Amino acid sequence: MTVHTNPDQLVGILRDTVVSLVRRDGPDLSARQLGVFLTVYLTDGPHTVRGLAAELNVSKPAITRALDRLGELDLARRKVDPMDRRSVIVQRTLKGTAFLRDMRQIMAEAEAAVPAEGEAGEAARKAG
Repeated sequence: MTVHTNPDQLVGILRDTVVSLVRRDGPDLSARQLGVFLTVYLTDGPHTVRGLAAELNVSKPAITRALDRLGELDLARRKVDPMDRRSVIVQRTLKGTAFLRDMRQIMAEAEAAVPAEGEAGEAARKAG
């Protein structure tokens, strides 16, 4: 049986995930930093500053600032491309992989706490 999640439930899962990330003792990423992080970890690479800027439709300096923060937290690393020394490749790290694993677990817990569509409607009727 496939369970469909409506947009309100998805926003609730996102909220619960972000709140959990903020409350825990760990990196606190901005939306842009999180977008860069997730793009690096969830899409095929190699990733460059230029490529990330194009994919996310933001400026290269904005990507550089996000990568500066991700580098400080050891969630991503920059390395000069050995094939083109003018280009910088963004690499994943062990700490970043662990952060993504934790984030997936937090999201799974948030999703498990979401009532099924029928239950949500029944709860709303009782509350209203």
